[in-house]
Amino acid sequence: MWTVTVDRSQCIGSAMCVGVARDRFKLDADDRSVPVTSPIEPDERVRDAAANCPMEAIELRDAATGEIIDPYA
Repeated sequence: MWTVTVDRSQCIGSAMCVGVARDRFKLDADDRSVPVTSPIEPDERVRDAAANCPMEAIELRDAATGEIIDPYA
């Protein structure tokens, strides 16, 4: 399982993550990205969204260990 967080202070609302993984991210009323649910099963689309975020605002962690998941791996 992965936990997914978005640093709202870094997010610029580009919606790149929504375009890549529409069922995993949405924009809130402030046009900032938020995960739809967390934790999630590992999902390569979410990894792609994190890797393509222009502000690197998406963080993935192993839910069991807390270890950061490298989106570029």
